[in-house]
Amino acid sequence: MNAARRTSLGISSTALTLVFGTLVLAAPAHAAGGPRDGTGASADEKGGKDSTGIYAAASVQFSGAVTKSGGTGNVSSADVNWTPPSCWYAPYLGAKDFKKEMSENLKTEMGKPGMTGHAGAALGETQRHYEDDYGWTDTPGYKDYNVDKDGEGMFWAGVENPNEPDYLKRTSCSDLPFWVDNGEAPPPQYEEAITPEMLAALAYQHMELPGTKVTLAPEAITKVNLPTWAWLDEAVFDEVQATAAINVPGFNIQATTTAKPKSLTLSPGTADATTIPADGGCPIVDGRIGEPYAKGKAGETPPCGIIYRRSSGGETLPLKAALTWEISWTGTGQAGAVGMPDGTIEATQNITVEEIQSVNR
Repeated sequence: MNAARRTSLGISSTALTLVFGTLVLAAPAHAAGGPRDGTGASADEKGGKDSTGIYAAASVQFSGAVTKSGGTGNVSSADVNWTPPSCWYAPYLGAKDFKKEMSENLKTEMGKPGMTGHAGAALGETQRHYEDDYGWTDTPGYKDYNVDKDGEGMFWAGVENPNEPDYLKRTSCSDLPFWVDNGEAPPPQYEEAITPEMLAALAYQHMELPGTKVTLAPEAITKVNLPTWAWLDEAVFDEVQATAAINVPGFNIQATTTAKPKSLTLSPGTADATTIPADGGCPIVDGRIGEPYAKGKAGETPPCGIIYRRSSGGETLPLKAALTWEISWTGTGQAGAVGMPDGTIEATQNITVEEIQSVNR
């Protein structure tokens, strides 16, 4: 039987909320080798039930330079309009496991007092969808939860990105779980089905880049009209990698996001200063940003630095240094690296500016 397919606000959505809930992304693992080695410890995040009792059989696995706690990393996209996926559809359970999980949840919900009217109809329709081949125009039904095809595919379901602050966006993947044969693409109407590009965006979101601490000469106390040299340690220029993957029977995709330092931007913390270069942007030249100060260069102009024109009056000034990283990704089905918006890491160092004392005779 076929009827008009329900919208996300219709009966199917109600049943999904009552019976199924939304899978929650498991916390990514910390890179055991540190934030710069690009390898880290692979995290097996399959298994475990969330607060709704749903078994997350195909959560995203992270490795490389990723955060410990599952929160967002420390890199911000230079494109204010760029965002990682708020939710997606991913492999969930095989037919027999799905039948056990769903039928138990349906039985529990339908046995609750007062389960009549719209909610009761939604549950009944959901049961018919998986047991009696009841479907909609572009959503075919199933006979006995497809158990005769167990091992030949999986049911896919919506997964929330817990780091998406907008609840409505996070829960917008609200269609009922659907079947996908091994090696086949999800039906085209499920535009949020997980892809390597989406995994790359998640790896970007969880990436942990090295902190940006600029070396200064003079280090913390400088003088009015005296050039302050600024440069970055060469170790900062190692590329950083983070990988996100989903690996389940019949479905394996992954994406690796790579970050490479691109340029440094200095903001002196006061209008009474001159940056070098004038726009405050210090590019990478010959594999480094800036030049270390050496004895005898006090009268020279540094390739990267600041000249403060007025004393800070005994207070400190917040010197901000923003390191821009060039981001790209490679992954399943990609012949070469694909560009992503640049990322930035910003750090603040306190600087004291003093007048040069002179003696009048």
